[in-house]
Amino acid sequence: MSFLSAQWKNLAIINYEIEAEILEKYLPAGTELDIWNGKCYVSLVGFMFKETKVLGLKIPFHINFEEVNLRFYAKRFENGEWKRGVVFIKEIVPKKAITFIANTLYKEHYETRKMRHKIIENENSLTFVYQWKTDKKWNTIQVETQKELKEIETDSEAGFITEHYFGYTKYDDNTTFEYEVKHPRWQQFEIKNFMLHVDFGKNYGEDFTVLQNQKPVSVFLAKGSEIKVENKKTLRHEYQL
Repeated sequence: MSFLSAQWKNLAIINYEIEAEILEKYLPAGTELDIWNGKCYVSLVGFMFKETKVLGLKIPFHINFEEVNLRFYAKRFENGEWKRGVVFIKEIVPKKAITFIANTLYKEHYETRKMRHKIIENENSLTFVYQWKTDKKWNTIQVETQKELKEIETDSEAGFITEHYFGYTKYDDNTTFEYEVKHPRWQQFEIKNFMLHVDFGKNYGEDFTVLQNQKPVSVFLAKGSEIKVENKKTLRHEYQL
C-alpha cells in the first residue's frame, strides 16, 4: 500500500538559477546535484493536494489543501542507472497534522501556515493564485495561462523540472531517506504572465535571499495528476578519510 496517495493539481513552478555552492550543505549523502544545460536550478512550487489519503485512509479536514515548497534537484546512481529526484528546502501547508506526519515519519521540513488559493477563469485565460502568510504578511504566487493544454517534451527544460520521480531527505551527514513518487507524464498550460510577491529570506533563510531580486529563468504551470508516494528506504553512507 502507498504511504500517500493524492491528486497534485495545477502546479505553478517558478525556476531560478542558483550557485551550486549554496546548495551543497543541503545535499543528502549519496546524492549529487542534477544539472541541466550547465545550470543549477531551484524551484518555488505552489499547487493543490486533492483527495489525499494516508495509508489508504482519508483524514477528515486534511483531504484538500494547498502546498508551497522550495526545492532543488539531485540524483543518485544505483544499479547502473541514475535515479533523479528532488530535495526540499521547506514545504508549507495549512494543516498541522500533515506537518507532524511528514516531519516525524519522513524527516521533511514542513511548516504550517495560513494559506489560501483561487482560480480565475476568463474567456481566454486561467489565473492560478497561491498565498501563504509569514509574519502577518501574505506571500503570493500568481500565474496566468492559456486555456489549452500542451505536452511537456522529454528533453525540454519543463521536462527536466517535472520528470524527477524520487524524493531525497538529508537526515544527517551519513543518512539519507529516499522515497519514490509515481505519476504519469504531465501536460502544461502555456504561460501568459506571472507575478510574485515572496520574502525569500523570511520564508527560506539567509541562503536564499539571493533569489529576492533575481528574475526567474522560467515559469511553468503543470496540470498535474494522481500521485503515489511509496518505497521509502534509508540509505547510509560512511565517509572515509
